[in-house]
Amino acid sequence: MHARLIRSAAVAVAAAGALTWAPTASAQPSEPTPSASAAPAETPAPDVGSVEITTKDTAGDALPGAAFLLLDSAGQETGRGTADAQGKLTFSDLAPGVYRLKETASGSPLHEVVTDQDVIVTPGATTRLTITDPFKAAKVLLQAKDDKTGKLLPGATVNIGTGTSTLLTLTTGAKGTASGELPMSIRRAQFWVKEIKAPAGYDLYKPTKTFTAGPGDPVTVTVTNAKTATTPPPTEKPTGSPTEKPTAKPTEKPSDKSSPSQHGEGQDVPTPSASETQTADETASSTTAPAPAGSLAHTGADATPWLIGGAGALIATGGGALVIARRRRTDNSTDSGTAES
Repeated sequence: MHARLIRSAAVAVAAAGALTWAPTASAQPSEPTPSASAAPAETPAPDVGSVEITTKDTAGDALPGAAFLLLDSAGQETGRGTADAQGKLTFSDLAPGVYRLKETASGSPLHEVVTDQDVIVTPGATTRLTITDPFKAAKVLLQAKDDKTGKLLPGATVNIGTGTSTLLTLTTGAKGTASGELPMSIRRAQFWVKEIKAPAGYDLYKPTKTFTAGPGDPVTVTVTNAKTATTPPPTEKPTGSPTEKPTAKPTEKPSDKSSPSQHGEGQDVPTPSASETQTADETASSTTAPAPAGSLAHTGADATPWLIGGAGALIATGGGALVIARRRRTDNSTDSGTAES
């Protein structure tokens, strides 16, 4: 009995030892320890790229201090930097893809920043960009004034340009002013101003003015206009009156034949014979009163009374001569009859 118990215990101990060892031996093939030779089997990281930026202005000068921000396709910031003394800036170690480049500052008070743009990064390559910042525009204020009173005038239109190119056209408004931006391509330039339309009631300002401006400069341009000269009313009235009135009056007077004229027209005046005419002339020359000494000849309307008086005297003299001639003829006839008897 005792021997059986010992034997059973030995079997149990042996069995227990087998159970504890067996799991250890079976775990080795199921979970092998990775060796150093297994590392190359992993997927290699993709190649990265970069972006290189060069900044300058429209005159070709470098712009150090220009600041940029780089955003990935999700809008997350992936880089930020400022151009060096040569105007260069590089963003490195960029995963391939499309990025958004934003210029946040030009680094110069004379220049504007450019608009945002997309940048494509390719594996193992450098994308090079040249950023050209434009000059700031000059700010122009136009004034049109009366040359005498200085009053601001609306409705004046001018062209502003350089060389043969017109860059800006302005028209003064109700307050007599207008404003605009004049584009600049260099740090200092000369411009011309030419008025192409004058304010209502004023003459065109014909001279061409010039001025000098730089990027961002405020400039005031003034043109002066003189009032259009008008003809005074008294000068206009005589121009029509002499043309109209004389054309009617001379036409009416000769056509009025109903009454005798002042020169004896329409009267029955006998025509004297040759001998009578000679007598009438002699009588007229002897009876005509001589012109008073020191008097001057009269013309125009003042000569009319003299003409009328002279015509009347001539008619009266002719009539008297005719009566005398008839009486002489009658006397001669009477004497002839007496002699015959």
